[in-house]
Amino acid sequence: MTRANHSSLRNELFPGQKALMYAFLAVIVIVMALPMWNVIVVSTTTSLEASRSGLTLWWREFSLEGFFYVFQVSRLGRPFLNSLLVTTVGTVIQVMLSSIAGYVLIQQHLPLRRFITSFVMLTMMIPGDLTMISIYQLNRDLHLLNTYAGLILNGLISGFSILLMRNYFESISFTLSESARIDGASELRIFSNIYMPVSLPGLATVFFMEYVARWNSITIPAAILTKESMYTLPLKLKTMILSTDSTSGTAQIPDNAIMAAIVITAAPLLLIYIFAQRFLLSGLNLGATKG
Repeated sequence: MTRANHSSLRNELFPGQKALMYAFLAVIVIVMALPMWNVIVVSTTTSLEASRSGLTLWWREFSLEGFFYVFQVSRLGRPFLNSLLVTTVGTVIQVMLSSIAGYVLIQQHLPLRRFITSFVMLTMMIPGDLTMISIYQLNRDLHLLNTYAGLILNGLISGFSILLMRNYFESISFTLSESARIDGASELRIFSNIYMPVSLPGLATVFFMEYVARWNSITIPAAILTKESMYTLPLKLKTMILSTDSTSGTAQIPDNAIMAAIVITAAPLLLIYIFAQRFLLSGLNLGATKG
């Protein structure tokens, strides 16, 4: 019997271990899936049925009135377009900047390369909440409050994305760039024609992760936005959930409309994940193990 066969036998799980593993995974799936399914069911039922307490796992009466309420009464269309614009533009720019910074950090003759890398890692350890006051003051002084530029520029640099792209670029054979330099290629051409095309998994991973973070971001928009016409989707959803009647203190917006808004907020991320999932695993694994 070969060594490979011995290794496969040692890695084989006993039936009891397999059953325990499958049971554990099933519990995790159920715990994660039940809240999502409850949101979908409540969003597609009537306001009367949605107001019932407890977990709703099936329809007593199917209805799309929550979605009609969201777009006609709550006017969720403008916040949706705001989020789509600032998230897409900001993420594309962020991926490009992270790629350029990651490429710079792999240059062997870069002065203070270790210090710069350590500084980038240090920025990841500072809680964002500690900088909110300074961020607001800086945006106020630069006249970026209530502007699309403020929403795009804030958070445009991510230390994690820079390090992930750096680690991914380091997995590419250095001889490719050396051969291109010998042939007279510029650094810009080496970056765009050699490193970028073979780094699609890493680029897709950074794009997806940063897109999700920007789409779900509520701290920065809440800090720099006061005009309702500039609200992003998460900020509008927050105001919908916390909206109360000034006299009675009861919620103005029905539960099925709130759940419909949550579904609308999550739908673009699910679509992006469907298209990007084949790149994500390889990109994350390599970004976590290299460097």
